[in-house]
Amino acid sequence: MNFQFSEEQQLLSESLSRLLGDRYGFEQRREIAASAEGWSPEVWRQLAELGVLALGIPESYGGLGGAVADRLPVLQALGRALALEPFMASCVLGATAVLATGSNAQKDALLPALASGELRLAWAHEESGERHNPMWVETRAARNGEGWRLDGSKPLVLHANAAGRLVVSARVAGQGDAAEGLALFLVDPKAAGVTLRHFRLIDDTPAAELTLRGATAEPLGDVGDGALQLAAIRAALDAGTAAACAGMVGAMESALELTTGYVNTRKQFGRLIGEYQALRHRVAEMSVSLEVARSMAMAAAVAADRAGTLEASIELMRAKLVIGRQARLLGHAAIQSHGGIGMTEEYAVGHCLRRIHVLDQLFGDVDAQAARLACIGA
Repeated sequence: MNFQFSEEQQLLSESLSRLLGDRYGFEQRREIAASAEGWSPEVWRQLAELGVLALGIPESYGGLGGAVADRLPVLQALGRALALEPFMASCVLGATAVLATGSNAQKDALLPALASGELRLAWAHEESGERHNPMWVETRAARNGEGWRLDGSKPLVLHANAAGRLVVSARVAGQGDAAEGLALFLVDPKAAGVTLRHFRLIDDTPAAELTLRGATAEPLGDVGDGALQLAAIRAALDAGTAAACAGMVGAMESALELTTGYVNTRKQFGRLIGEYQALRHRVAEMSVSLEVARSMAMAAAVAADRAGTLEASIELMRAKLVIGRQARLLGHAAIQSHGGIGMTEEYAVGHCLRRIHVLDQLFGDVDAQAARLACIGA
């Protein structure tokens, strides 16, 4: 398998890196994190102008087309900048769900607005009933005349504060962890019966707890086609897993760059600390971890384009497991190489580790992936 970016991907990555370098320096990021929105509408507009938001959306809907792998350099660049923009929530999770199961009318209404940046979606699926079980859904959908109403809660909805519509999974039949009986719905976050309790994750990413009490909902596609609805949920989760893998690689790149710069400029006892053998070995091990993670992130992106097959699911589990382990090792080594400064709020390397931990938890952490692989092996 070729793990190198194509020329087009490399050019897009370089353009995006220049944009983020100008607009998303660490101090600028801190200002964005401290703002009421927690993300930058101006940067979002510039991402749209660069064509980043149109990746993965078919040209017939105003997008640039492309596969999951084509978003890999974008996700790595955003991860490297520790960006707080709602790209994963809207352009990966939300857009994948709409593409997979939305009606023609819904695609016509939503996808061009997503590609232009005028509309943002948020993905509301994970529930707390059974931790890291991707199909545990207790939120209920019930007919109300010709419409639908939802009752339930979702404890973690990324960038709900930025979303014009929420893509919510709910159960139309079955109990608890049954894969059958699931469907996706569009919900207006400002509608009656919808409550959002906003908060920030440890890496400053905006999120919210969603509570639904008889909230009006629009079915996303045909609710009666359970197989298609389930496939859409799995496709979104697979794309999200691949995105989390790529984001962790970006955060790892940033942490390694900061560490290399620090050990090559910090002096102790009259010598650069990077001259000490122990630190040289540590940085070398960090570089190995990053290269392993890069290869696995590409494998995850390729697997996400084959969503729905057992082989693809296994590849995604392996990638998330390996990258999670390597990212933790690298992040902790980066902190240790910096000493006390690495733990301060004012220095970037600690924020890299925070981002790694958040992305590791999304869609199942290292332990969850190992458990899933063990069940398949059994």
